[in-house]
Amino acid sequence: MKIEVQKNADLNKLGELIKDISVPMLTQRDSSGRIVSKPMSLLEMDAEGAMWFFTDQRLTNSDEMASAANLSFADHSNATYVSITGYGEIVYDHARIERLWTSFAKPWLLDGPDSPNLVLLKFIPNAAEYWDSPSSKMIRMFAVAASVVSGRIIGLGEHVTLTNLSRPSVEITL
Repeated sequence: MKIEVQKNADLNKLGELIKDISVPMLTQRDSSGRIVSKPMSLLEMDAEGAMWFFTDQRLTNSDEMASAANLSFADHSNATYVSITGYGEIVYDHARIERLWTSFAKPWLLDGPDSPNLVLLKFIPNAAEYWDSPSSKMIRMFAVAASVVSGRIIGLGEHVTLTNLSRPSVEITL
């Protein structure tokens, strides 16, 4: 996965948190209103913070993606968890498909970058929340034990909400 240089500190932090977690769960409502999730393979986080995925246009409803969606990333070994809210757009850009193509996608897209139903899902984040604990399991276990003994939370890491993720709106004066 490629993460480009980001435009602000919040997007930079988000990129740092997810850089080693290449398969998030994408959650959205389906056409009947049910909340459904599926694993997606993150290909790129562009300079604007948008996240790019391959998808099959027959399996993705652009109307449902446009309203609201969530990406959840989990790195259990380092106790890092990230939840990103935003929305998606279906994009057909053959040049970007070619640039992002990986042979790991071939089992799902047998004709490669020329697969007839291959499109890109562009996920645009609005806000993110993350939980990040000390990476050593021993330190985490000690922090849990100390919290139990003391009756207060000690050293269990940080829980932060990032809100400076959306592109700034352009104001037009007439």
